[in-house]
Amino acid sequence: MAPLVSVVVPFYNVEQYIAECLESLAAQTLNDIEVILVDDGSVDGSRRIAEGFASRDPRFTVVRQPNRGPGPARNEGVRWARGSYLAFADSDDVVPVDAYEVLVSSLERTGSDLACGAVRRMADGELSPSSLHDKLFRREVRRTHIMDRRALVRDRTVWNKLYRKEFWYEHRLRFRQGIYEDVPLSMRAHVLAASVDLLPEVVYHWRRREAGGASITQRRAELPNLADRLEAIRAVRSFLQEEAPELTRSFDGLVLEKDIVFLFQALEHAADDELEPLLDLARQWLAVLSPAVLATAPSLRRLELHLVERGLVKELRRVREFRRSSEEAARIVPRGLRRVGWYGDYPYFRDRSLRIPDAVYDARDEIKVLARVEECRWDGQGFAVVGEVALHRVERRPRKIEVWLSDGSRKVPLPSRRLGPGRLLAEIDPRRLRRGGPTWRLHAQVETRGLVMEGCFRDGDGSRTWRLSVPGWSRTGMDITQ
Repeated sequence: MAPLVSVVVPFYNVEQYIAECLESLAAQTLNDIEVILVDDGSVDGSRRIAEGFASRDPRFTVVRQPNRGPGPARNEGVRWARGSYLAFADSDDVVPVDAYEVLVSSLERTGSDLACGAVRRMADGELSPSSLHDKLFRREVRRTHIMDRRALVRDRTVWNKLYRKEFWYEHRLRFRQGIYEDVPLSMRAHVLAASVDLLPEVVYHWRRREAGGASITQRRAELPNLADRLEAIRAVRSFLQEEAPELTRSFDGLVLEKDIVFLFQALEHAADDELEPLLDLARQWLAVLSPAVLATAPSLRRLELHLVERGLVKELRRVREFRRSSEEAARIVPRGLRRVGWYGDYPYFRDRSLRIPDAVYDARDEIKVLARVEECRWDGQGFAVVGEVALHRVERRPRKIEVWLSDGSRKVPLPSRRLGPGRLLAEIDPRRLRRGGPTWRLHAQVETRGLVMEGCFRDGDGSRTWRLSVPGWSRTGMDITQ
């Protein structure tokens, strides 16, 4: 009888880690699985460990092939799969015991083509959020799609997912040759799926290796690795431009946020004789990405890209060191008298020898209003709200602050007075809120040196928007809850 889930695990020289991975698979609360172990030409003790599991547990099967890389190894495993669902695990990672039970339950309930779950990074025996996945799986969303949730371009790993095998074969999904074989396939699956389930449960522990040599992804600053990553990026962009052009800019933005960093790291540590091929590869990277996305990158990233494009490696290294040494985001400062610009306070600004355009440093769009409520108290006549207002990354205190309440259709200006630098007290007369609400948000408008910005107040710890809720018409304001 065919199993419900087929789990494909390629392995190559992972003697120190594979046992922990296979133990986590053997312990799954969903017992109806098969585990297909594809030996990609290992020369250490990995095969012996895999064969030991296969000899003790009939659900485990070992398949051998010459070393061809993780993509072909996964394709070979799929060829052997008998289950209704497909899953993948890397042999140095760990799968939480209830992962496949959670994923199968979702797909059988919704009929979606794939289900995806949250991921944790694993290092030194500790788990931490995966920055790539963290914001995607904070709540359950069933039967959605990447065109409706474009942040899913970040979900480009294959092992936090469960796929219907009929969907896999219908769309002829296959892994490409090369190191970053999962990125193009993950994007194809998201676009081609009729619907996708997103689950907040953690279904995968992604290891950051501590011993036994760095993994493929940890060697990401090596030239061949960077070249292969570029090919994967090209493959994804080619597919998106044909099938889902609306997602191209989102994908390019992710490349600028995540992937390009490995290129910078390579240039930082390269020997002199390695620089020319790296710079040539870097220019190929920049030529691939959308000019619009490059132009709208954050100012410090634009400076790094500008230096790479001009081959200014020494200057790039200084800017990278500046980025790491800044405990918080670097300051944004005003420059000019009649026409005031707001620029990142980074190295080489208006350096006469380098002549980097001011536009590279332009950070006006990165400024935002930071407003929070410290205290709200009833004084017998109305509410007195004490708050703090500042501009993110700007040391200069706002010159002028106006505050008001809004229920989405009405705007009620509030009298306020300063209590000190950036602090104010606003007075709320509940009689002015009649025939409005029931929920009101507190807004601020800030003016300083030609800059005018608006923002909503948040609660004391900044975790959520601060609101006044009026459950019914209030004569005294005493029934207004916060």
